Amino acid sequence: IAVSKTVGVDETVAAIHAGYRHFAENRPQELVRKLTGLAEHPELPEVRFDMIGNLQTNKINAVLGSAELIHSVGSLHLAQAISSRAGPQRVLIEVNVSGEESKGGFSPDEIRAAAGELAELEGICVQGLMTMAPRGNKDVARRTFAGLRELRDELEAAHPDLNLPELSCGMSEDFEPALEEGSTLVRLGRVVFSPEFAVK
Repeated sequence: IAVSKTVGVDETVAAIHAGYRHFAENRPQELVRKLTGLAEHPELPEVRFDMIGNLQTNKINAVLGSAELIHSVGSLHLAQAISSRAGPQRVLIEVNVSGEESKGGFSPDEIRAAAGELAELEGICVQGLMTMAPRGNKDVARRTFAGLRELRDELEAAHPDLNLPELSCGMSEDFEPALEEGSTLVRLGRVVFSPEFAVK
């Protein structure tokens, strides 16, 4: 996924010309701005936008119908709020696997407790899990991504009505271990849009 949150419409158009078809934004207003700008380019192929940032309940309506997948459902309250307005919206459950205080989302124990209720919400379709790893250490990142995969497997075994094929993890500096640990969606911003960024 090309994360276009730091660039304008022109750079997004350039990425489409380069072959990207799947984008993500982290603010509802920026998602609307990108879609409005791209609508002025009817010659472009169809592309998909996801929502990856923290979503406040008062911004839900701006995202529904525009984002194909919301990666950042980090509380039961937010899941219920989306469910009450959607029909149904595809979502990922954000899990704070690393336990960092600066990270949002369910703790592993919280998602174990809430999984059954989430599966029963009719206005959302839970597609998988999302996490972010601590920055700067690929070994810690790998353990975080492996933990997400293991948690997914545990939840599917405990809740046969939950099917969680998607694992959204890995960004520009740690997407390789994420892929090796089973990520199906990597979120690349600097790899795509920053010429000075080099993958090490």
